[in-house]
Amino acid sequence: MAVRNIMLEGEEVLRKHAHPVDRITRRIRVLLDDMAETMYANDGAGLAAPQVGILRRVVVIDAGEGLIELINPVIVETEGSMVNPEGCLSIPGRRCTVERPERVVVEALDRNGKPIRVEGTGLLAMALCHELDHLDGILYTDKMIEDVTDQYTNEAQEQEETES
Repeated sequence: MAVRNIMLEGEEVLRKHAHPVDRITRRIRVLLDDMAETMYANDGAGLAAPQVGILRRVVVIDAGEGLIELINPVIVETEGSMVNPEGCLSIPGRRCTVERPERVVVEALDRNGKPIRVEGTGLLAMALCHELDHLDGILYTDKMIEDVTDQYTNEAQEQEETES
């Protein structure tokens, strides 16, 4: 396993549509392992293959409930609506509010090629939508309602001052 470089906003690969995975090979499993290691090393909640420069429909997510690996994921159900601040490993230091479904159901393949169905609410629903958007060349800033970066920066500074 290896920590891969994360593509940053402005990199062309982040704006392209990822290709479906035709066969799950050792190479795809290594990609899943590397993506998980990269996500954890950067304190992320999710990572899509285009974010590490690979145009394949592969996503890893850990929204606090353990690692989820998705190959060729598709959203098949959504319900409700919520607006929350989001960040992205490809756009470090920025936070924006985005409207997402409150509940999402995704169908995909696991690392062994078996069909899986993941239902997420709250943070998991947000992470699923955010990462699947990456597979279609969409960044969360494209759906931004409000840039709240300054609010988060001020809160972090206040917390540092309190802890000192």
